[in-house]
Amino acid sequence: MKYPFYFLMFTLLLVAACKPTDDNTYIPEEGTYFPPLSGTTWESTAPISLNWNTEKVTELNTFLEQNETRAFIVLVSGKIVIEEYWNTDLQGNPFTADSNWYWASAGKSLTATLIGIAQEEGSLTINDKTSDYLGAGWTSLPANKEDLIRIKNQLSFTTGIDYNVPNADCTSPACLNYLTDAGNQWYYHNGTYTLLHRVLENATGVTNNQFTNTAIQDKIGMDGSWLSTNGLNEVYFSTARSAARFGLLTLNQGIWEDTIVLGDAVYFNSMTTTSQSINESYGYLWWLNGKDSVVFPGTTTAIASSVTPSGPVDMISALGKDGQFIDVVPSLNMVVIRMGDTSAQEPVPVLFHDDMWAKIMDIVN
Repeated sequence: MKYPFYFLMFTLLLVAACKPTDDNTYIPEEGTYFPPLSGTTWESTAPISLNWNTEKVTELNTFLEQNETRAFIVLVSGKIVIEEYWNTDLQGNPFTADSNWYWASAGKSLTATLIGIAQEEGSLTINDKTSDYLGAGWTSLPANKEDLIRIKNQLSFTTGIDYNVPNADCTSPACLNYLTDAGNQWYYHNGTYTLLHRVLENATGVTNNQFTNTAIQDKIGMDGSWLSTNGLNEVYFSTARSAARFGLLTLNQGIWEDTIVLGDAVYFNSMTTTSQSINESYGYLWWLNGKDSVVFPGTTTAIASSVTPSGPVDMISALGKDGQFIDVVPSLNMVVIRMGDTSAQEPVPVLFHDDMWAKIMDIVN
């Protein structure tokens, strides 16, 4: 599916917005607002001041509430344009700006950013063998095949490890068997991703939470934490505003106002563009919109569609189970956060995501 007009407009907007210095360091767009690192102050902009269709905003909110949404935030130029909360939290209390909720697989994109920071700090490189950090025998593969797997393969879901196992979340060697050489297969395999947390801990010498705190949270005012949910996987929990802070950091290419959080522009670009030739809609643990084809979770077949046909072609997305969404749209200088549940029994509820974006685009067009 091609969008020549929108692609041209995005390119022009991106050139105008991204003002590189002589050393190609990105500078946030002039006028971008960054909320204080502490407290509840966060400047807002009224939808009507952006010439948005306020009746359509009401329709969107009704749609979200009826579809088990807990939190919904839209930022434009860093300022809050929409912020709504509905239903209850995991303890049955009314959901508010202070409520924590799980990111599910949207946390993968946070992990990708952490890997980039760890590489920039010299703790690892993504071309290192995974076995350099997990030790020989972290899989059941023959040694020569295990040694083909790099951190980059874990970031891009191309380890070649067999996904035909009873529990795709399992990380023990018995669950990690040979299917094909690394780089030859794309599959959304949670077990191979989860092991990146152990790679990070062994590379940095601190816990996942400690590294997340010092590398990102303390620098941008996030308040979340990684929690073990089933004895195997660590899942990130935070408020919706913390998710919005991470989205704003990503919108500004790793820079928070005057603070460089992820300064490796080469890594950032690789993270947010096609990472391999099998699924062009996937970067390093980020979904990429506007491509001609996509391989969705649970399949190995590319279909002729973008991830979110209703959404902007330049959008990159952190997407998780039950509709945990962090959408970053450079052409609109926009971040969209959605937390909650859905009735869709999918690793990533892509149809619900597309329906949501159809309604958002009705508002802004």
